[in-house]
Amino acid sequence: MFEKILIANRGEIACRVMKTAKKMGVKTVAIYSDADKHALHVAMADEAIHIGPPPANQSYIVIDKVMEAVKASGAQAVHPGYGFLSENSKFAEALDAQGVAFIGPPVKAIEAMGDKITSKKIAQEADVSTVPGYMGLIEDAEEAVKISNEIGYPVMIKASAGGGGKGMRIAWNDDEAREGFQSSKNEAASSFGDDRIFIEKFVTQPRHIEIQVLCDNHGNGIYLGERECSIQRRNQKVVEEAPSPFLDEETRKAMGEQAVALAKAVGYSSAGTVEFIVDGDKNFYFLEMNTRLQVEHPVTELITGVDLVEQMIRVANGEELSITQDDVKLTGWAIENRLYAEDPYRGFLPSIGRLSRYRPPEEIAAGPLVTNGKWQGDAPEGDTAVRNDTGVFEGGEISMYYDPMIAKLCTWAPTRDEAIEAMRVALDSFEVEGIGHNLPFLAAVMDHPKFVSGDMTTAFIAEEYPDGFEGVTLDGAHLKPIAAAAAAMYRVAEIRRTRVSGRMDNHERVIGADWVVTLQNESFALTIDADRDGSTVTFDDGTTMRVTSDWTPGDHLAVLDVNGEPLVLKTNKITNGFRIRSRGADLKVHVRTPRAAELAALMPEKLPPDTSKMLLCPMPGLVVKIDVEEGQEVQEGQPLCTIEAMKMENILRAERQGVVSRINAEAGASLAVDEVIMEFE
Repeated sequence: MFEKILIANRGEIACRVMKTAKKMGVKTVAIYSDADKHALHVAMADEAIHIGPPPANQSYIVIDKVMEAVKASGAQAVHPGYGFLSENSKFAEALDAQGVAFIGPPVKAIEAMGDKITSKKIAQEADVSTVPGYMGLIEDAEEAVKISNEIGYPVMIKASAGGGGKGMRIAWNDDEAREGFQSSKNEAASSFGDDRIFIEKFVTQPRHIEIQVLCDNHGNGIYLGERECSIQRRNQKVVEEAPSPFLDEETRKAMGEQAVALAKAVGYSSAGTVEFIVDGDKNFYFLEMNTRLQVEHPVTELITGVDLVEQMIRVANGEELSITQDDVKLTGWAIENRLYAEDPYRGFLPSIGRLSRYRPPEEIAAGPLVTNGKWQGDAPEGDTAVRNDTGVFEGGEISMYYDPMIAKLCTWAPTRDEAIEAMRVALDSFEVEGIGHNLPFLAAVMDHPKFVSGDMTTAFIAEEYPDGFEGVTLDGAHLKPIAAAAAAMYRVAEIRRTRVSGRMDNHERVIGADWVVTLQNESFALTIDADRDGSTVTFDDGTTMRVTSDWTPGDHLAVLDVNGEPLVLKTNKITNGFRIRSRGADLKVHVRTPRAAELAALMPEKLPPDTSKMLLCPMPGLVVKIDVEEGQEVQEGQPLCTIEAMKMENILRAERQGVVSRINAEAGASLAVDEVIMEFE
């Protein structure tokens, strides 16, 4: 076995690889840019080597710099993680030339299947059903428009060397094809150092289902079930689960066998993923093969008990697979939610800054376990698991230079419904402050009827949130328990306050029993009857709820029991109440005496300032270009400027017709959130 491996990556995937390497007794080497000097993966490694400035194209994807680090460290093998150089055949060749093992597939397999254009041609030659498209190289935007018309709109414009949603655009007409081609080309060059683009038909209403394969250098290959990845935003996966709620055993077997056959056809070894789109009749079409470890690999590990990173390391070390197809057993259900540093209330635009608070839920081990091919048994019935793969820490910074994903929260349970419920609790327990993040949106998805039923396609987010995410409005079934909990918590806080002030020895004479709780524009009059074990809350309609908890004032997380059901609330103190976040809702909860509630109802509503005649920067980013001039009349939907953040270009468009009166920024400027880019008459 290798004594030392270098991880040619950063963030959560570098930390993930290190965990397995340490378990195997293998020393690890991290590489880092200036921006990652204090990163978690650097702290976790046995040693770390600096490789350059923050931009990835000056550090993490510069092969010569990574190779220098490999030589300096004396590492015998390199794990590339995903993204960056993970599917770069020249990097694998450079390692081979130095006698260093690449913990991934052979160079020929990377070249054959890692390149999206070549892989489509090979699949077609192997009689694998593929999506119609143009596999040749496209020189310019006008050629892209011509090809798009020949294929027929809508089309998908994709980077040949792409992955992770980078360099991908959907075009529904000629204008979008022109814009999409150029943006995809720019993103591809920035992210992968390869700006080749191809175009294929965009199949509407598909499900995105992928098969995990695992092959060795001795001709053995297996598949480890599938992952459902249909919930995507801008072609970037957001929620994944295993197995798929859509597939039957016959389709699963057919897809798996086809995936393994395709892998063997190109001499594949290591872990890899064959992606398919599947229609409503369970017809499946080859989409692409990712010749690397996938972001969503944890859900496969949770339902199979197989450590994919360990298997990759063993295969790279020349070992045969110790697991056969008969050993693969899918047990229970696993769900992964990707936590992104992005603001769902601002169109999911990237957010950067310091994590002033970062407290993931406690990890719990459970699920099936396979060791050296031997089935070790399932978790006891009813057990659940919580796993959080992350690369950040409280006090650390989220940089503008890299992908905005900061953690992958996973849950496992014996059934899908139990896994979803475990995820709801885990999301409510996840504390993140200091940056915008998508926790509220993820919580909303977990409660959405289409997701709960398993009836979703890749158009889920576009169809269910066409105007973006505007928060969650809770129904009465959720509001009342929160109101009862808030009242009980407020009473505890008031007792603490009177004791600290020393106003009275007998606090019962100070703290009343009648309260009015106002939240989400609803008010609940209630009475609290407290005892040593908790509080009985009686609403004015006669409903009673029993609230118990060990919450103390100042705690940011309240874990309560309301009528025998768990309730987890993220809390912050505000005047006369709390800011409470639960199940995707962000609530201002006011707890007042009846008289104070009467007076509060008479207070005028404070209106936000009028910014309708301004274009504000929706995220911290770099101005790529300004598309208009002062005095120019613009039409609704017309591009005004392009902002780049976290390797993604974002085109800001006019919301209505108007005339540009003033431009306050220029290309190359770095802007903060809500900085005024331009003004209109």
